[in-house]
Amino acid sequence: MSIDMFTDPDTDPRDDPPPQADERATLVGFLRWQRGTLELKCSGLDAGDLARRCVDPSTLSLLGLVRHMADVERGWFRRVMAGQDAAAHFSSDTDPDGDFDGAAPDHALVAEAWDVWRAEVAFAERFVAEAPDLDVTGNERWRGPMSLRWVLVHMVEEYARHNGHADLLRQRIDGAVGQ
Repeated sequence: MSIDMFTDPDTDPRDDPPPQADERATLVGFLRWQRGTLELKCSGLDAGDLARRCVDPSTLSLLGLVRHMADVERGWFRRVMAGQDAAAHFSSDTDPDGDFDGAAPDHALVAEAWDVWRAEVAFAERFVAEAPDLDVTGNERWRGPMSLRWVLVHMVEEYARHNGHADLLRQRIDGAVGQ
């Protein structure tokens, strides 16, 4: 059985995290790599494949993961760290699974999800770059003050967990594995 890798290691679009850098550069490098992994897992698929729910009865899909991570980025960086009154794009108190339940095989929904995700990532990257240090705090409504350091570590963990889901979803869709 041959294994179809996502991309040749020599042409992998992701930059490896720096092997010797300060704490901020290391955390940012790992988060950037995890974000790039989500993009890579979704690459080359059409709207139908991205919205495909591969494991009944779960509503988990690659498109749902993109929508979910857009809301996660928004929640941690805009609401918690920047203190903005920024409602989630795809979920709400009345529809907490809207990020996954609303993932449908529609080109416009896919484009919207990627546009929103990229905008939230860009905001987060600017926020982190402009923060004077990793001890900057934001207020999370249940936990209280949270440092930027904690949020960055949590975001690496959040992406890594969901990229594991993306691995399985992608393999179920077209057999592609790796990276």
